[in-house]
Amino acid sequence: MDPQTLLFTGLTRDGTFYIEDGKIKHAVKNFRFNESPIIMLNNVDALGKPERIQGSLVPPMRVRDFTFTSLSDAV
Repeated sequence: MDPQTLLFTGLTRDGTFYIEDGKIKHAVKNFRFNESPIIMLNNVDALGKPERIQGSLVPPMRVRDFTFTSLSDAV
């Protein structure tokens, strides 16, 4: 959206779940977000063990103050 701040917009897809104590509790609504990866990485609270996804190592992240802008129903 903005090349100067690297602001991106996106939407989670069906298959987003609320997880508690390592167990899936229920599906959650899909989220639209607007966020800069620079700000997001600055707000990382915790990193997990990286997993290989399509040839890249990607760690699970817990990020505070992530900017969600709207909700839509999950299927």
